[in-house]
Amino acid sequence: MKNITLAIDEETLSQGREYAKRRNMSFNALVRDLLARTVKPASTGIFEEFFRIADEAHGNSNGWKWNRGELYDREICRRKNIR
Repeated sequence: MKNITLAIDEETLSQGREYAKRRNMSFNALVRDLLARTVKPASTGIFEEFFRIADEAHGNSNGWKWNRGELYDREICRRKNIR
């Protein structure tokens, strides 16, 4: 990984450090993340992001195993309390 020098005004630096701190990350990691999101194609990492969000959702089907027809049947979803 390469090191770079970045010129930034004090207020932006201070706000950036606070923003990163609230997200439990370093300012350096914040800048890397923002730059990567800006310059990399949108499709890069889309699956990783999907699975990260799915893992954090902690969904629960209450043991119900569905089929395609049942997914589109609103009455079944209401009875099973699935939205």
